[in-house]
Amino acid sequence: MEEKKKSPYNMWQNTGFMLSTAWRSCPSVIFLCIALAVVTAAQTVAELLIAPAVIARVEEAAPLESLLLTIAGFSLALLLLSGLKRYLDTNTLFGRVHIRMKLARSVGLKISRTSYPNLMDARFNDMESKAFHACGNNEEATEQIWTTWTTILTNLLGFAAYLAILSGLHPLLFCVIAVTAAVGYFVDKKVSGWGYRHREEAARPIKEMYYIRQTATGRPHAKDIRMFGLGPWMNEVWRKSMSLFRAFLRRRESVYLWINLTDLLLTLIRNGVAYAYLLWLTLTTGMSAAEFLLYFTAASGFTQWVTGILDMFNQLHRESLDLSMVREFLDYPESFRFEDGDPLPRDLSTPCEIRLENVSFRYPKAEKDTLQHINLTIRPGEKLAIVGLNGAGKTTLVRLVCGFLDPTEGRVLLNGEDIRRYDRRAYYELFSAVFQDFSVLEASVAENVAQRVEGIDTGRVMACLDQAGLTEKVMALPKGVATAIGRQVFEDGVELSGGQTQRLMLARALYKDGPILVLDEPTAALDPIAEEDIYRKYSGMTGGKTSLFISHRLASTRFCDRILFLEQGRIAEEGTHNELLALGGGYANLFDVQSQYYREGGENHGE
Repeated sequence: MEEKKKSPYNMWQNTGFMLSTAWRSCPSVIFLCIALAVVTAAQTVAELLIAPAVIARVEEAAPLESLLLTIAGFSLALLLLSGLKRYLDTNTLFGRVHIRMKLARSVGLKISRTSYPNLMDARFNDMESKAFHACGNNEEATEQIWTTWTTILTNLLGFAAYLAILSGLHPLLFCVIAVTAAVGYFVDKKVSGWGYRHREEAARPIKEMYYIRQTATGRPHAKDIRMFGLGPWMNEVWRKSMSLFRAFLRRRESVYLWINLTDLLLTLIRNGVAYAYLLWLTLTTGMSAAEFLLYFTAASGFTQWVTGILDMFNQLHRESLDLSMVREFLDYPESFRFEDGDPLPRDLSTPCEIRLENVSFRYPKAEKDTLQHINLTIRPGEKLAIVGLNGAGKTTLVRLVCGFLDPTEGRVLLNGEDIRRYDRRAYYELFSAVFQDFSVLEASVAENVAQRVEGIDTGRVMACLDQAGLTEKVMALPKGVATAIGRQVFEDGVELSGGQTQRLMLARALYKDGPILVLDEPTAALDPIAEEDIYRKYSGMTGGKTSLFISHRLASTRFCDRILFLEQGRIAEEGTHNELLALGGGYANLFDVQSQYYREGGENHGE
């Protein structure tokens, strides 16, 4: 049986959350919504009164001037109210959008600043998708809740006005209206949470279809799709996902169909009783035509006010469930300390010592540890290589050193202090890194190097590009360092080659100028000679800073002060390149195999 998920926040808590958000970012929207509700209710009451007022003047045989004055007065009032309503509606729109975009920005900041392990958590990723959806457009809860509350307030004011008009009628009429409206409300509320309780059924096919769409339209996959004929497979995945999503929609619509049918039946009962009573009252009391029209219209309108109040509260309940998804995501627990962590000591502008004490790490749901009982000291100013075959644990070790992961067992220490006590974002400032899965922003060359929009030191950017060997290429671009990279955002953007992109990432790491430098196989696609050349150049640029070089090619890191050879999640051997060769162990054997492979490859290609 599927487990039902209950929202941790109720409707009133979510309303308070939105009010506090509005008060901090756009308080005027609160007062504009109140004013809009008052004007809308006043306009509706004026529209109710105009016809009975005119008929009453006719029945009284009032002079033509009086009749025209009555019509003109109501017309002018309606014109002013209509204009004021349009003005208020337009201005509340700006406020509603502003608040929604602020929440969307909060969701984006949560993603960019959250603890790194959360990004590998399937539940976090599901909640991220739902939170973004709730902020996606004008129809979503983060914006529509203001329209809903405005409508509720309008209905309450209209209810009060119509109640005053109908106060002389029999109380039984009000009982019938209230009971039938209440029954409809509770029936609707009972199933209004169906979509929330079953939201997981829709989440997976939506994610699959989104993945297929991104893959099919993304340039990185274009060659593979065509070369390996992946189109039919992608179509089949899309078809199955769409079928599941349609099945979910059919179930949802069948549930809501019964709500609509129930609501229709209750409306017929309400209106039938109201109209029968007013007709009886007209026949027995000799009610005037103006009074009959007023009460007849007011009775129908009163029913709409009541049902409107209840329907809007039901709508508010559904929107509250969507807001809960946003709040749950924003409140998703963090495994790292950030603002509540200790600041780093002020003297950490120089290279630092990092020590791993008996560190083991296991990924969630994995059956065994990726790293086992690692004891390692990275000394200030040391050039350390971490090598081994794919899957040996090199990248995981780097993630632990850089603070992206916390050990399952053991500690990572910075100058003798556990890094878990520090503000993790401050700890990240220690590192300049180029990772294997680096990313290039759709922005200018300068912004990619400096990783900021304002306050860019152009001279420093050029110096870093020169060190990375990219000056000639950049100066040949149409706008130099102001040239945009990528063509998804910029029509006149340029595309860099793989080698140029790697050098751009080196320039970015140099610009940051952190005391600890990390290269995690960013040149894996290059041949060993080119990789070693880039590593040596990078080493020469770093001066006396602590540097970590990660590779599965042993020849690329021979220049390092110390080399760690990882095997099956353990440090199998360590020493200089010559020491490890002399040891004659796994490192030496692998080096011989790789050397023979590249020698044979060179002979086969006439090198």
